[in-house]
Amino acid sequence: MFYTEVLGLRILNENYRKDRESYKLDLALPDGSQIELFSFPNPPRRISHPEAQGLRHLAFRVNDIDACIAHLSQNQVAVEPIRIDEYTGKRFTFFSDPDGLPLELYEQGCDHYL
Repeated sequence: MFYTEVLGLRILNENYRKDRESYKLDLALPDGSQIELFSFPNPPRRISHPEAQGLRHLAFRVNDIDACIAHLSQNQVAVEPIRIDEYTGKRFTFFSDPDGLPLELYEQGCDHYL
């Protein structure tokens, strides 16, 4: 429900995989790509702090980070303070999904070239 109701991603497919006793959920991203989510009975907790080897986080490029933060806050999702990317000067922040996976909002904004 978090990815569909809070983040607003559209369900493409949902399948129960009997041999693995798990569900696989395919979600559409606005750019046409997709995210696959899997559920398993009794999975181990993900180590996020301190950072562990493997996937660090998932980032979403957004046009208006303030509007996204307001939406998340209205849905009782804690969001870290906005930071500035030291290389691009763009704004970003982090929040977590219900399983503790860090998710990032990275403001696309406008690029100006001289």
